[in-house]
Amino acid sequence: MKIVEPEFNSFVLMLELLPDEQACRNFLELVRWDNIPTCPHCGSVNEAHYKLKVKGEFSGLYKCKDCRERFTVTVGTIFEGSHIPLRKWFIGVYIFASHKKGISSIQLGKDLDITQKSAWFMLGRIRYSFKPKSIPKITKPVQVDETFVGGKNENRHKDKKVPKSQGRSTKDKTPVFGIMSDGQVNTEVVPNTQQKTLQPIIKRMVEKGTIVVSDEWGGYNGLGKQYNHKVIKHNEDQFMKDGFHTNGIEGFWSLLKRGIFGIYHHVSRKHLNEYCDEFAFRYNTRGLGDADRFSLSLGNVSEKISYKKFISKE
Repeated sequence: MKIVEPEFNSFVLMLELLPDEQACRNFLELVRWDNIPTCPHCGSVNEAHYKLKVKGEFSGLYKCKDCRERFTVTVGTIFEGSHIPLRKWFIGVYIFASHKKGISSIQLGKDLDITQKSAWFMLGRIRYSFKPKSIPKITKPVQVDETFVGGKNENRHKDKKVPKSQGRSTKDKTPVFGIMSDGQVNTEVVPNTQQKTLQPIIKRMVEKGTIVVSDEWGGYNGLGKQYNHKVIKHNEDQFMKDGFHTNGIEGFWSLLKRGIFGIYHHVSRKHLNEYCDEFAFRYNTRGLGDADRFSLSLGNVSEKISYKKFISKE
């Protein structure tokens, strides 16, 4: 999906240039279809698809010339079947994608004049569209590291403090594994940080022989058999080896945790993957302007998730 060159460079200009539902629909057709209607049922791309009118007005409903099915530009996207106006969706996507640390459902609900429950599901759908698509195997040097997301013991009431809640052996927090290469990060929530968990992920994503940089954690032992493994011994106050370090991925963890603790306060294990994808998407597109990121976000909305599936997914 190519990024459409935007005609606005601020939120205010976006509101001025997309003032109503028709303007938003036209912009979405430009981003998703390059202005050539594409049937989501059979894949037919044809400028001659029938435009169906209601009371003499066309409101975005097409009929495919090939399979004869009806469709709009929102079919198959996170906007399909939503009672929230498309313009409010656009405002939500723009705010969510541009705010460095995200936005809470309570605040978004107030901003859009919708319920907190609707805003929560809206944010969930947008996060779902942020998840990474197929990624080719990495051949450039990578940094690998893991972190643990959860509440701090020092902030708990004395009756709720959890013994041994710090370090890699804790069962109170959720482990997240990350791989960073060429300034791009990919994350995955994992059950533990053992070799049998971490190394299959590395082997799946990273080409053999690639430089892999990690700290001295035992979960990375043996990587040298298939990779050029650089070990940074933090317990010996070493932070660089042969010009390599893990500062990039550690910086991302700091950004992720500040966002979760500062904006969302608490994230369940069930949905933590989506929150990690949210922060990874913003981090990986940090070189784009807000308008470009907004257009890119709209280009990624071609997969939806129902409310029932969303709240029950494992």
